[in-house]
Amino acid sequence: MYQNYAEYKGWTFEMTKYCRAETGGLHHAAARILGSHVYKRLKFEGGTHRVQRIPQTGLSSRMQRIHTGTMTVIVLPLSEEVEIKINPSDLRIDTFRAKGAGGQHVNKTDSAVRVVHLPTGIMVECQQDRSQLTNKETALQTLREKLYLQTVMKDINEQQSTRKLQLGSRSQSERIRTYNFNQDRVTDHRISYEVRDIKEFLNGKEHLDNLISSLLEASQMKLLAEQLENNLKSLPAGS
Repeated sequence: MYQNYAEYKGWTFEMTKYCRAETGGLHHAAARILGSHVYKRLKFEGGTHRVQRIPQTGLSSRMQRIHTGTMTVIVLPLSEEVEIKINPSDLRIDTFRAKGAGGQHVNKTDSAVRVVHLPTGIMVECQQDRSQLTNKETALQTLREKLYLQTVMKDINEQQSTRKLQLGSRSQSERIRTYNFNQDRVTDHRISYEVRDIKEFLNGKEHLDNLISSLLEASQMKLLAEQLENNLKSLPAGS
């Protein structure tokens, strides 16, 4: 379904892992999808999906029962190359005389440099060279490296949190969508959205795209309502 949807949207789809179940079908898989607004749309697919169907076991209609199973979809943004931009107004740069191991001044000029990144409080000092300019460039490069590492670690933590949130406990009560094959119906429980023709929905084209667009619109409306509520709370009493 998602491979077809990627093709429908003009994205690039690459299967990175595919493991079949011993009983047939898919056990788990992973894919990399590249394109415009991929995560913006596919993030709504993350969560527990419930499947209801009558297995083809050859039993009589009286003996047949609907079997319910779940599958979990996890959607994470790809880690892109982080570009660190430092606003000069966010820096405090101090110069001082370089000191040796005994605490004595190495030279008579203020060649050592201390750079403080005010938003994060990260501080870097450099007194390796006799040139103040060289020490400043080295300190700024070290600061960029520290800010880069901080950004990468934040990205990793956010991805781990997103994965845990989407994985959940896999219980049916956490389902975001139900595929009922017996009734030929797909129901998304977040916005009470229903569509018929499961086969067409699983083709991953217009039906899926319409649902994702509805989820995106509902998310934007919810965010707008929350912002409006926060703005009203911030108003002075009686205004």
